[in-house]
Amino acid sequence: MDPTHPTLHDVFQRLAGCALPEWPQLEAATTERRLTRGEPLFTAGEDLPCVFAVSEGIVKMVYETPKGDAWVKGFAEAGVCFASLSALEDQGRTSFSAYAEVPSWVHQVRYAVLRELADRHLPWQRAVANAMRIYGQRKEKRELELLTLSPPERYQRFLQEHPALVNVLRQRDVASYIRVTPVALSRIKARLLRGAADAVRS
Repeated sequence: MDPTHPTLHDVFQRLAGCALPEWPQLEAATTERRLTRGEPLFTAGEDLPCVFAVSEGIVKMVYETPKGDAWVKGFAEAGVCFASLSALEDQGRTSFSAYAEVPSWVHQVRYAVLRELADRHLPWQRAVANAMRIYGQRKEKRELELLTLSPPERYQRFLQEHPALVNVLRQRDVASYIRVTPVALSRIKARLLRGAADAVRS
């Protein structure tokens, strides 16, 4: 792994804001997953009560319908921690699928061990609480954008907030993320380019 990329320890210590006790116990509950492009980290409906931390690459989270339609829920870049909250409940199952958008390295941590550490230690409790808070904030922001912004505005917001992803992701995935077809996204991009050219000429 590139030494500049965040490790599992980096991710959780940043969430806790301090050193974390009993670190070997978490390491023992962690599986390293190296994924090729397009390889699933998990699919919807799995019994997988785990938390995932991305050290390298990009993971795409997708809602899939029985008819074969798919909508991109979001992207997890290096340093991001995520989970299917449904799968963390008793007898729960994953509610979405996750795929490596590029070759990726992901740490898969058993949630039961995280919960045990949080029950015993305040720093771990803080790390878990902050992870859930950030996840909830991200979800609320995403819902707000989908409900209040137009497709061109959603695309511009995507460009502003994820500049590193623009040249990495496939157009169909960006289109799915902002909830338009690839053809509609091409039109949005063309209009934005024309607007930029007009602004330069004026």
